[in-house]
Amino acid sequence: MLSMGLARAVSRRAISVQTFKKGPDYIDPLWLKAASYNPCYNLDPYLQSNEELLRTYHSHMDEMMLVEGTMGLHDGLALDGSDSNGAIAKNLGLPVLLVIDCRGMHRTIASLINGIVQFDPDIAFSGVILNNIRSTRHSSKIEAAINEYCDVNVLGVLPEVPALQVDERELGLIPAPDFPQTNEHIDTVANLVEASCDLAKLCEKNNRRHDLLSFESKQGENNALTSGLLRIAIAQDEAFHFYYEDDLETLRARGVCLVPFSPLRDPFPSEVDGALIGGGFPERHGAALAANQLCRAGLAEAIANGLPVRAECAGLMYLCQSIEMDNVVWQMVAAIDGVVTMHKSPQGRGYMNLTHNRPGAYQNAHRLVEASCAPESARKSAPITLPAHEFHHSQITFQTTPEYAYRVTRGHGVDAEHDGVCVNNVVASYAHFRHTEVTPWVDWFLSSVQRSKQEVVKTHNHV
Repeated sequence: MLSMGLARAVSRRAISVQTFKKGPDYIDPLWLKAASYNPCYNLDPYLQSNEELLRTYHSHMDEMMLVEGTMGLHDGLALDGSDSNGAIAKNLGLPVLLVIDCRGMHRTIASLINGIVQFDPDIAFSGVILNNIRSTRHSSKIEAAINEYCDVNVLGVLPEVPALQVDERELGLIPAPDFPQTNEHIDTVANLVEASCDLAKLCEKNNRRHDLLSFESKQGENNALTSGLLRIAIAQDEAFHFYYEDDLETLRARGVCLVPFSPLRDPFPSEVDGALIGGGFPERHGAALAANQLCRAGLAEAIANGLPVRAECAGLMYLCQSIEMDNVVWQMVAAIDGVVTMHKSPQGRGYMNLTHNRPGAYQNAHRLVEASCAPESARKSAPITLPAHEFHHSQITFQTTPEYAYRVTRGHGVDAEHDGVCVNNVVASYAHFRHTEVTPWVDWFLSSVQRSKQEVVKTHNHV
């Protein structure tokens, strides 16, 4: 809430704010994008190399940068903290604004601050914001202890206001596209931040690194994969909206015209060369998806005719025969011979490691493109490890064993061993990929699209 309110409050002062989110999150960036009026980019040390992370940050620098962490300052998978929020702050030369939940404590907050600050002396701090303060007496006790024992400035005191919280569901906050009156809610939070925080000090450009590192953009590489304009349908509505902003920018840089459509309301677009169906929440919109028979039938026919499709998580579920939740069954596209069942607990959650499965017709071409796009150091080792991310509460039961694109070495995927269901020119996985040098999924997909177009031309010429 603070990150969102701060981004909007600073934007009101005619300062352009560029937001970033640490980790593979899709939902928080939607809120930060709505709050700042600018796209939000992810910084993920698990999915990106250090150079790629730095390039993402430096290529989008603006008047003010705000990086929202995840979990605690020193948390991460690595024991040495090399993938933590604190490590990213040091790497980017950014000061940390520490936000502390103060419920049920006062003097202890000072000891927490000192422990956090002393844990890594190389991290710079711009100050601390006290969150969930219940009264003036509560805040005065905490501030007195901080002033006495800590060398950190209090830059804000946010009262506990339950009405400002956004409801959470199984995968986190309700996404901004699903939330009623998103803009009004952000403005209300921004009003509180303005009234409770020292914005002048928060906007100071202290401790920020100004030496812009020289990174050559690699978005233009492999443009030979896209000779001529490609039209790619992309599912974008309340049910499907999990896409990385820089992945979409890479597609456009490759000469792709993205054709948005809503599986909830629209027919499937005609005259497209491929389709992307990203993550989201089809189970929350099952009735509407089932009711739009025109889209389901059009997509099923296109897939049967060889249309290349890349689907992730919600897209995989949508392509199956049906989705069942709370004893209610909704019919889906039925391009994949599987039945989806929703569960209360997560079936797959967290980072994944994948390798390519045994070569088949699709996977063999997939491997060739992947190998050509991977860095030389990665090409020398086989099999190449593909990092990804998953978070799903669904499970799929197949009538027959499908062909898989990937083998899972960390994570769950479809069945704890495999992921990436292959049907015709479709690859549908629970894994979410980020376009990087190790997992250049945009190039994999566009190569498949080009092969499909060439086959159509060959068939036409033969006829």
